[in-house]
Amino acid sequence: MLSGSPSLRRVTGVDAVESEVRELVRRRGIDPFLDRAAVRRLVEEVVADYDDRSLTSSLPALPDPKVAARAVYDAVAGYGPLQRHLDDPTVEEIWINEPGRVFVAKRGRSELTTTILEAGQVRDLVEKMLKTTGRRVDLSTPFVDAMLPDGSRLHVVIPDITRQHWSVNIRKFVLTANTMDELVSLQTITPQAARFLEAAVVSGLNVIVAGGTQAGKTTLLNCLAGAIPGRERVITCEEVFELKIGLPDVVSMQTRQANLEGTGEIQLRRLVKEALRMRPDRIIVGEVRQEEALDLLIALNSGLPGMCSIHANSAREAIVKLCTLPLLAGENVGHNFVVPTVASCVDIVVHTAKDGAGHRRVREIAAVPGRVEGDVVEIADLFVTRNGKLTRADGYPPHQERFEWAGIDLPSLLAQEL
Repeated sequence: MLSGSPSLRRVTGVDAVESEVRELVRRRGIDPFLDRAAVRRLVEEVVADYDDRSLTSSLPALPDPKVAARAVYDAVAGYGPLQRHLDDPTVEEIWINEPGRVFVAKRGRSELTTTILEAGQVRDLVEKMLKTTGRRVDLSTPFVDAMLPDGSRLHVVIPDITRQHWSVNIRKFVLTANTMDELVSLQTITPQAARFLEAAVVSGLNVIVAGGTQAGKTTLLNCLAGAIPGRERVITCEEVFELKIGLPDVVSMQTRQANLEGTGEIQLRRLVKEALRMRPDRIIVGEVRQEEALDLLIALNSGLPGMCSIHANSAREAIVKLCTLPLLAGENVGHNFVVPTVASCVDIVVHTAKDGAGHRRVREIAAVPGRVEGDVVEIADLFVTRNGKLTRADGYPPHQERFEWAGIDLPSLLAQEL
């Protein structure tokens, strides 16, 4: 393939075409990322001109001008050999373990591609990806987490943290659904469970979305946020911008790495604290991983409705993790404070998982009644998976009066099979 083999590129003349295009881009002051249409036109002109000249000179001919044009365009305005994977709607994630081993995930399953890179290409591609992010990766900062212009999430680790090669991971943000109705059509959730979750969000209950990597937590959180009443002011806090909430009054914040002097870092915990000073009606934390769980619990405990996602393999494990993460905030934070706080602030836990075929489905929805037995927070099953289908259990959510205030007939909603 032209894009993956430097030696073949030299033989066919693609390198010469690319060099001409880059020179013209520089002379005309074109920004390849901001004016891709101009780059595309320029590539087509240069390829056509080169093809004509090769007929009457010793220039090596282009075996397929269209393929050559795509390779040059990807190299100048895109991310080279990786661009075809980024453009493929079936590809969910791309990762590079070493230059000769590039993998992609499709429909939840990974496969080794035929894309072959060189070590220098990997470094150049990473530098190009980070150019517009304001973030960096070097020996003093061997990790980087950033968002690409298309919304994809980039994570890079370099030696000597890795053994030998740069490790690059690009998680494409492919929103397969924007609303709960769309999740129902994808069979991610049943109609009855979807209507209940929408009602819980409208009523101002605090919702935790739990699941493993690539289980669809962000998509589900985004769809739940779509049920927030339009009159509310929403503040979101994320490590990297991923949520795309279509409400009129939204402020989105993301973390920041330290600068070259080692200062200026903004952690997620700081964002949660700042969000409380911004007159929020609701707060959403993209993912709780560390001690910021304490600040979120304090916010929710003050009566501010909110949502977040968390890595966990079940609703029960999500509650246990929420009782553990705040302890990272310091020795003065103990179970005696955290456990009852979790019990009083968390209302609903939704667990989503990816099955063997790669389909993402909501596996259970649990309620937290607010009771603690010893150091264990009690939960009640609202919906559970039986025989592969999400079905109604016998539990009821807390704060039923809030459903009434929102004009929702909760008993009918939970009794109704849609």
